[in-house]
Formats: sequence, structure tokens, C-alpha cells
Amino acid sequence: MKLKIAIPSKGRISDPSIEILERSGLKLKDSTNRKLMSKTFNPNIDVMFTRASDIPTFVEEGIVDMGITGYDLIKEKDANIEELFDLDFGQTKLVLASPETSNINSVNDLTSDMRVATEFPNLTKKYLEENGIKNIEIVKLAGSTEIAPLIGIADVITDLTSTGTTLKTNHLKIVDIILESSIKLIANKDSLKEKESLINAVETGIKGVINAGNKKLLIMNVNKEDLNKVKDVIPAMSGPTISEILSKKEMVAVQTVVDEEVVFTLVNNLRLAGAKDILVVPIERVIN
Repeated sequence: MKLKIAIPSKGRISDPSIEILERSGLKLKDSTNRKLMSKTFNPNIDVMFTRASDIPTFVEEGIVDMGITGYDLIKEKDANIEELFDLDFGQTKLVLASPETSNINSVNDLTSDMRVATEFPNLTKKYLEENGIKNIEIVKLAGSTEIAPLIGIADVITDLTSTGTTLKTNHLKIVDIILESSIKLIANKDSLKEKESLINAVETGIKGVINAGNKKLLIMNVNKEDLNKVKDVIPAMSGPTISEILSKKEMVAVQTVVDEEVVFTLVNNLRLAGAKDILVVPIERVIN
């Protein structure tokens, strides 16, 4: 029984999706041509390339068992899927924005004779209704939403932004944040029961990549007389690993996993505490 995973065929989250799968151990046999399907080096798992916006529906209907897509798209489709966990990339916001020169500074400034342009009509409609704004015209666009006020087809827009740069370039200001989004790993609810072992294996692999994150493995040699001083400066995940070294001197090898941002200061502190031959090694996965 094969497991199918859908990932975006193009766009800003396509390459990171391939990368996280391959780093988790699911190397794709054909990721360059972006054909509809690619086998992986696990004979029981295939990957489908498709539009990110279709993935929530494909997962809900069981066309694929798992998928990687944006939380904004899941909510826009109102997909009945199982959200497994956040993949810790692709953070963005769906915002309401208006021209910098307009008097629209809050959602309460909108009136029923205005028009809203968006790629997210369902989320936009729900947001407006929640704020008591009904019968406003929603203009659905497939892209380039930010130019809608400039060319006169809408008074305001709702659009995704991560830095706000594109909005500023098009002389738009953020009026409100509708939804905060990032990339999620999702699964079909029936597949969770029918293909539990394969889905768990994929989850474990990807979680291992996320857990490794910006962590580094430090390996060093330490004279036994300096061991306590070295241990005192190590912020280990669960305590350092210490093993004997066959040497004329009484030395031990110490290994520990630490966050990358502390490495610069920590290495110097370890050296001052007596550590020698310090190696800093990248980590591919951390399986808890």
C-alpha cells in the first residue's frame, strides 16, 4: 500500500518542501523536471507535484495521503483534514490593505459600496462578515492583487505579505491582519488509520529535521582534572556524553548538542575551561 505526498510544483514553498523531505530521508528520484509524480528511494512512498492551492482539497478527498501547503490555503478551502504540525518555514500574513492616500485606516472604514480585490474570497468574506460588513463586492483575482486599487478595480485588497515590501512599493498600507500563516504538514483522516506506520515514519523523519534546526554537535577532548569545569559551561540538551580515551594522559572525549547561536561564545569558554581539539559538526536530524 503506497503513500502519496503532495507538494507545491512551483512558488516560494516548492524548493523548501523538497528540501525538508530529502533531508528527512525521502530522496526524490526526479525533482528537477517537476513531473506530476516522482518516486522516492523508499518504494512505498511517492511524491505528487501540484498547485499549492489544490493540496488541501486533494488531501481531504484522499487523492493523496499527505501534503505540504500553507495554513492560509487550508483555511481558504475550509478543508476537512488533519493538521499534523508546523514545518517552521514560510511564515506570512493575510492582511487588509488600502492605498496610502486613502482614508481607510481600519476595517470599520469600509462601506458596502466599496470593492475588495483578493485571491482569498472565502477568508475575506468571513473576515468582513465577522466585522459586521455585508454586501460588499469581492473581486476575485488570480494574482497581482496589489495593483487592483491603482487600476481602479478595487478600493482595498486582502493579500499575503511577509515583509510588507511589495505593499509599500505599490503605495499600500496595512489596515489589519486577517490571518497569520505558515507551512503545515497535513494528512487525510482515513489515511491516518489505514497507513498509520508510513505516516508515522514520515512524521518522525521531518520532525527530526525540524528538531535539528540550528543545532550543532560539539566534540572535544578534556583532561579528567578539567572535566567538571567543562561540564559547568555546557548547555547540553540532556547532559554531555563522556567516554574514555585510550591515552597515556587521563583524558575523556565529550560530546554535546547545542544551539548554533551559542557556539561562538561557548567554544571560547570551553577552551578556557580546558577543552582541546574542539570540533563543531552540523546535525541532519534529531529524533526524540
